[in-house]
Amino acid sequence: MSGGRQGAAFGPAPVPWGGGLEILTTGEMGQADRRTIAAGTPGIHLMERAGLAIAEAVAARWSVRPVTVLCGPGNNGGDGYVAARRLAQWGWPVTLAQLGDPGRLTGDAAIAAARWAGPVAADGVAALQGADLAIDALFGAGLARPLDGAAADWVRALAAAGCPVVAVDMPSGVDGDSGAVKGVACPAVLTVTFARRKIGHVIGEGLLLSGELVVADIGIPDAVVTEVAGTIRLNDSALWQAELPRRRRSDHKYRRGHLLLHAGAMAGAAVLAATAARRVGAGLVTVVTDAERTATAVVSSAPGTIVAAGARWPELLADPRLSPVLIGPGAGRSNATRSAVQDAAGSGKALVFDADALTAFADDPDVLFGLLGPEDVLTPHAGEFDRLFGRQDAVPAAADKITRTRAAAALCGAVVLHKGPDTVIAAPDGRVVVETSGPPSLATAGSGDVLAGIVAGLISQGMTPLSGAAAAARRHAVVAANCVKNLIAEDLVTALGDDDSQMSH
Repeated sequence: MSGGRQGAAFGPAPVPWGGGLEILTTGEMGQADRRTIAAGTPGIHLMERAGLAIAEAVAARWSVRPVTVLCGPGNNGGDGYVAARRLAQWGWPVTLAQLGDPGRLTGDAAIAAARWAGPVAADGVAALQGADLAIDALFGAGLARPLDGAAADWVRALAAAGCPVVAVDMPSGVDGDSGAVKGVACPAVLTVTFARRKIGHVIGEGLLLSGELVVADIGIPDAVVTEVAGTIRLNDSALWQAELPRRRRSDHKYRRGHLLLHAGAMAGAAVLAATAARRVGAGLVTVVTDAERTATAVVSSAPGTIVAAGARWPELLADPRLSPVLIGPGAGRSNATRSAVQDAAGSGKALVFDADALTAFADDPDVLFGLLGPEDVLTPHAGEFDRLFGRQDAVPAAADKITRTRAAAALCGAVVLHKGPDTVIAAPDGRVVVETSGPPSLATAGSGDVLAGIVAGLISQGMTPLSGAAAAARRHAVVAANCVKNLIAEDLVTALGDDDSQMSH
């Protein structure tokens, strides 16, 4: 293990897990529903509020036009009946189709259907003809099996209709607990869900198919959600705001953290990471390299960064003032990188490993895992993650991204920041943070080096690993979203100097 973490002496004490926006499993959402009903709120009242929220979201975004509502055989269909009734009351031309026999509806869905005064079509495919808008109230987050038969036909017809689709709770066909498509699914331009996001909204295909997401309050108390929620949170400043480095008039560069970066011959990556760390507040960054081109590039492109020869690596690792150690950006896939990782792990400093520092151990990942501790952070993209954690017995390949990342963090004993459009950050103790706001423009060379530099730069100033990784993912995403359309990594570094207040959700 890497031993005790050495960070900036002025850093705040770790804060307890709290705040943030819970992300619920379908089971947890079901518990929240049942507890609310047991406490005295009738289920039909929740359904009425859900349907009203759907109708209000539609009316707020579109003018009156022909709308087709496709209702399924459960409570999701009941929500659709309420939304249809509300829109019809407001003057919208509504066509409603029911999948299956309406007479077989039970419970609250049957009550909602009885309150609908219009006709009920049996052919959803035909009902979509002439629609300028469609509401998908077929199946919500609790879908238990792949869609087939008429259900699959209706969803395919939705996708082919050529009009905007509004999904109720979850696009039909998307698994609420994994974001995976079960059989077939139709992309929505808007999804209205209730109380909290579900896992299927924030990872996998569900993130890409949900469109704009509205989370409606239908009367489930926050206290009930807190009681049933597990340890998965949407990335939000409430999780780490208390740990963000604070600027003080008495600060000097040594009090703002001193990052140590080991680099090889890939000069650009090292410059990006080092400069990003300084942009987010690290007082000093020392780049250790034997590559002349890297040393020259750092001196010319980032003159405020210290450059040291490789011979000083043991001396610098022994200096308690320097922490954390960042290896990966510009490191190169070599035995020298592997040795640098092993040396750093024996120093007792916090570690941030990215890119080549991970790939260097792809053939024997257990060696790397044996070097890590809970104060360390790994930042793999999907390919690097699979190379390290792809063994079926360790992290099942068929599992969803949250499950896989959580298992990876438990296996290696460190925080794992699993990059992607659905960035998942997991701690060894099972806590998970999901960042979904990163724009597609981040798919550019060097953006990962910038992210690694942000993570290490924040940790150098005293942030704890999970908080530092989560805050870095948010900063990276927000800066990219506010940057030029066709951004390059250099744009990200320049924009990092903007005000921290942009990091709030």
